Amino acid sequence: MPSSGSDKNTPPLICDLSFFAVIGFSGNDALSFLHNQLSCDVAGLTSETSTYGSYCTPKGRMLTTFLLWRLGDDFLMQLPSALREPIQKRLSTFILRSKVKAADASNEWIKLGLAGKGAAALIGRSFGQVPRAAHGVAHLDGSTIIRLPVDRFEIVAPKHKAPIIMESLAGEADMAEPEYWDWLDIRAGVPVITPATQEQFVPQMANLDVIGGVSFTKGCYPGQEIVARMHHLGKLKQRMYLANITADERPQPGDKLYSADTGKQSSGMIVNAARSPEGGYDALAVIQIASAERGDVRWKSPDGLSLKFLSLPYKI
Repeated sequence: MPSSGSDKNTPPLICDLSFFAVIGFSGNDALSFLHNQLSCDVAGLTSETSTYGSYCTPKGRMLTTFLLWRLGDDFLMQLPSALREPIQKRLSTFILRSKVKAADASNEWIKLGLAGKGAAALIGRSFGQVPRAAHGVAHLDGSTIIRLPVDRFEIVAPKHKAPIIMESLAGEADMAEPEYWDWLDIRAGVPVITPATQEQFVPQMANLDVIGGVSFTKGCYPGQEIVARMHHLGKLKQRMYLANITADERPQPGDKLYSADTGKQSSGMIVNAARSPEGGYDALAVIQIASAERGDVRWKSPDGLSLKFLSLPYKI
C-alpha cells in the first residue's frame, strides 16, 4: 500500500473507483423528487457544487450514503455497487406519476480518484481548471472534476475518454489500489454504508450532519421526523469516531465493539475499515459517546483488541 503521502516528493496517487456505481436521474421532476427523498439539500445544489447525503427508511435509518452532483438538469448519485440495484429499485417505486427516470449510469463513465501532494496542480495541468473549495465542481469538455474534503479529487469522464485521461495522468501520478481510496475516505471521516450496515444508523450517528449530508431546513423526506427530532432535542447518544486497530485481519463493516461500561452488550459497530500505511487498520466506528469518552473500546469481544482513537478532520 502507498505511503500516507506526507513526503513532499511523493507523486499524486490515482485510484480506479469502478467499485462505485452511479444512478442517473433525469426528467423535469428530478430535482423535486430527489429533494423529497434524500436527507441532503438537493434544491440547493448547483452545477458547481456536490454534496454527501443519505437515503433513509421511514424510521430514519440509513439505507445508503452517497455523493450527489448535477449534470445540467440531471443528477448523478454515486454509491457502492452492491447497493445500486436495490436503492434504484426502491426509489423508482416512489416515482409514480412524476416526470423522473432513474437509470444505471455506471457503464457510461470512468471514475478516478486523485490524491496527494501535487494533485491540484496536476488537475490544473490536465484539465485547465481546478475547483477551489471542497465539494466544488468543474465541468470541462464532457468531464466532471469534483473536489472532495481533505484535498482529494474525483474525475468523472465519458468512457471513451479513458485512454486520453489516463495518458495525461500516468506520467505524473502513481496507481494505487482501491483500498487506498477506502482509507482516504476513512481518514476524511466520510462513512460509506454497505449491505452489512444498512438500517443501523440515523445519519447523525455517522456524522452526516457534520459533513453536509443532512439539511434541517428542508421539508419532509423519509425519516425526516426522526432525524429532526434527534437534532432539535439533542438526544444523540452515539457518534462516529476514527480509530486504529492493530489487527492481523481486516475489521469488517458490522463488527461489534465492546466497552467496560456496557459489559457484554455491544457499545458500537465498525462502519468501514482499511489497511493503514502507518500500520494496522484504520476504521470509522459508531460508538456510544459515553463509551468513547472513557476510551477503552474493544473490537469483537469485551477482551478483544483495543481501539486507538485518532483525530477526525472535523469536530463532532
